[in-house]
Amino acid sequence: MEVLMLKAKKWGNSLGLIIPKEIVQHEQIKEHKTVRVLILPDSRKALKESFGLIKGKINAQKLKDQIREELYD
Repeated sequence: MEVLMLKAKKWGNSLGLIIPKEIVQHEQIKEHKTVRVLILPDSRKALKESFGLIKGKINAQKLKDQIREELYD
């Protein structure tokens, strides 16, 4: 799994993301292969704000386990 900072570029009426060649080769991404993309706002506070919503409702370990389960199923 790789974490990248990419800029969206206009592509017709849509936006596209360009994956660097090294990542494409390492992850063996081919044309028409489905990849999972996690979109996070470009904010250092994004995770803090997100986790703040559940503060006191679930313990941190259980939350981490749920995140890992979703990311690596």
